[in-house]
Amino acid sequence: MPFTLPAGPDVEVETEVKHSRFLAVLRRVDGPQAAQEFLDEQRRRYHDARHHCWAYIAGDEPAQRAERSGDDGEPGGTAGVPMLQVLRARDLVGVAAVVTRYFGGVKLGAGGLVRAYSGAVAAAVDAASLVGRERRHLLAVDVGHDIAGRVEADLRGRGVPVVGTAYGAVVTLTLAAGDPAELATVVAEVTSGAGELVPVGVRWVDV
Repeated sequence: MPFTLPAGPDVEVETEVKHSRFLAVLRRVDGPQAAQEFLDEQRRRYHDARHHCWAYIAGDEPAQRAERSGDDGEPGGTAGVPMLQVLRARDLVGVAAVVTRYFGGVKLGAGGLVRAYSGAVAAAVDAASLVGRERRHLLAVDVGHDIAGRVEADLRGRGVPVVGTAYGAVVTLTLAAGDPAELATVVAEVTSGAGELVPVGVRWVDV
């Protein structure tokens, strides 16, 4: 199962190697453009730093994932790729990492840089609270306004992800299911048999 960061603030961890400071920041991103905007933001935030190395993996479907990295002036292959390898090893998706380095006056050598950059990202991942990502069936059920709040609360209480709520003549709840048959049983229970599920597609969701 792939994992990602929960929605919320960035994860920030600082490490030090031979007086060089490495500020590792992780952010959940939904695509390459968001990853680039994150990198630009970090460059502005730490504009006086020498290097802003980066890596990201975006996209849930394995065949469609975008994986990129950059060394930003460090010797080729000593920063971005090791950072990317940490993200891969931890099965992360939808995550961008930027490591900002403040040079401490002591050269680390190629091996030292690889260990420092990969270690900085690993420390940030260790500090993060990760959530799993699963491909689920999406099914919609219509319920009356008078019971919609209770039904939604009951479904969430049973661990059913409610990924959408639309209000019209009735309230349409969009649910994510690993097993549609099992979900149908749950919906029948919480709606006293009145709820009918309609397939509406598939989607990756946090679990």
